[in-house]
Amino acid sequence: MDAITDNPPALDETAERRGAIDLGAEFVSSGLAEVLEQLDRELVGLVPVKQRLREIGALLLVDRARAHFGLQAVSPTLHMSFTGNPGTGKTTVALRMAEILHRLGYVRKGHLVTVTRDDLVGQYIGHTAPKTKEILKKAMGGVLFIDEAYYLYRPENERDYGQEAIEILLQVMENQRDDLVVILAGYADRMERFFTANPGFRSRVAHHIDFPDYTGDELEAIGGRILETMNYKLSPEAQEAFHGYVGLRMRQPHFANGRSIRNALDRARLRQANRLFASARPVTADDLVTLEAADILASRVFSGGIDSYPPLST
Repeated sequence: MDAITDNPPALDETAERRGAIDLGAEFVSSGLAEVLEQLDRELVGLVPVKQRLREIGALLLVDRARAHFGLQAVSPTLHMSFTGNPGTGKTTVALRMAEILHRLGYVRKGHLVTVTRDDLVGQYIGHTAPKTKEILKKAMGGVLFIDEAYYLYRPENERDYGQEAIEILLQVMENQRDDLVVILAGYADRMERFFTANPGFRSRVAHHIDFPDYTGDELEAIGGRILETMNYKLSPEAQEAFHGYVGLRMRQPHFANGRSIRNALDRARLRQANRLFASARPVTADDLVTLEAADILASRVFSGGIDSYPPLST
């Protein structure tokens, strides 16, 4: 990017005097290491996703070092595609990606603007262009995250205005890529059809990152982290019930990974509150922070009683 080439961020002065740059030291001093560590704390699993972010970070560090020594290079294309099912951490990773790009000097502000089709596409002639341009104006200097991006394209409706938004986006992605990074997100199969129908997007998106579904163990770990942040805990019996809940819920329709786990625990907290209130007795601090098996087993996921799920030992 021109801004990087003309005025690269400061690098380690000691290494500079030796005519060399310590990339490991730059990894730490740039804040990139801190951002990736934070991502590890925030998100369970997603090893291939985190590895891709490290690779992109390494590319940008090397590109910055090259610019410092006056080694001309083509500006890297940083527009991305995040594919995967709901609740797999795409928005969180996009937020950290914006922070990485800002810390390395590739975007001015480092903020994230999250939108869907409704934020970009108007309902009548002359409405779409100003809506799309206003969103782009807000996102400049940062990252624009378009969730379920394939809904921008509706070929079955010849009066649809999504194509107008697409054309404006493509122009900005090409001409102002030194001041805006666009991340397109959605289900993998639908995104593939979207790219097939819109080759302009495919040619501008250099990084395609797939977000895998969480395993049962990872979902239980996510549940533990959620409860910890809210000062709750599961009793041993509730932990057993929660293990069963996760195994059953993963096999049901409309499962949304971490999002479904959060929703389940919110409902369990609701049941706990009603259970404590109905007991009509004084409550202790331990009562207030402990979810019991009954709070989990009351879920409609359990249709055959406690014997319908496998024990923790499996």
